[in-house]
Amino acid sequence: MMIDFKTKYLGLDLKSPLVVSASPLSEEVDRIARMEEYGAGAVVLFSLFEEQIRQENHAHDEVMASTNDAFAEASSYFPEAHEYSVGTETYLKLIEQAKQKVDIPIIGSLNGITAEGWIDFAQQIEQAGADALELNIFYIPTELDVKGEDVERRYIDILKTLKSKIQIPVAVKLSPYFSAMANMAHQLDEAGADALVLFNRFYQPDFDIENFKVISSLRFSSSTEIRLPLLWISALCGRLKASLAATTGVQGPTEAIKYLLAGADVVMITSALYRHGIPYLTHIAHGLESWMKNYQFDSVDQFRGILSQQRVEDPTAFDRANYIKILEAYK
Repeated sequence: MMIDFKTKYLGLDLKSPLVVSASPLSEEVDRIARMEEYGAGAVVLFSLFEEQIRQENHAHDEVMASTNDAFAEASSYFPEAHEYSVGTETYLKLIEQAKQKVDIPIIGSLNGITAEGWIDFAQQIEQAGADALELNIFYIPTELDVKGEDVERRYIDILKTLKSKIQIPVAVKLSPYFSAMANMAHQLDEAGADALVLFNRFYQPDFDIENFKVISSLRFSSSTEIRLPLLWISALCGRLKASLAATTGVQGPTEAIKYLLAGADVVMITSALYRHGIPYLTHIAHGLESWMKNYQFDSVDQFRGILSQQRVEDPTAFDRANYIKILEAYK
């Protein structure tokens, strides 16, 4: 039995639903080529940050002044331009070189929190040959006077500004902290998002209790973290025009299969590749293939979304009723 891994994401034809998500792993063309070799259906390049682009455009003072109210408590902590490992010109060159070397889609990534002129750089990403762009709005609203609707409006404004600048598809990488997640997904869908990526992982600080310092460290995701995106992909599947991408917690084929059963169009992977290396993509692909053969699925489309909220036999498994059942079971 021939297994068909093909999927569609952002309107693009992918040979596999396994996508490498944004990280420094994609800073070199040879690594991107290896990702394709070992089964990636697409690669999202590492993110360029709004602050970085502004600094390189000699507009650092302007951004600090014009957006002071938006993130005043963080403004003094932005890295200087020289502290970023890769600059904007190198980023554009990487896109051009990757497009010459691989056949899979290359997706650019921008990380920002305002709808200002830095988004003009998206046009250069498009001109360099990127097949799509992922917008990562990494914004933590710690200000006491910022309302929920203000945060939502920020996302919508940035998306609309970006969509007015470029023709290639745009994915929006979301945090899970909206008070009405389904409505926010609907708003972004109506505003033109071609895909939603669920979810962004905020890197949160820790405390050094011996030296009384706030410390930061990179923590890779674990398989237990798939539950929240699994819930929302299941809930949104079939209800939006936008594609759905699952990210966070994929450590092997099991998590990939679960996300696809929930209705994800693609499954994004990073932490597992840091732990095991880029060839680990093949292990995940082989596990997915073996599972599909065991249950006699010829293609990913045959089982995608069969455990989504709209298609599962008992939709209450996703809501309050099931919560009550779980608690009752432990009496």
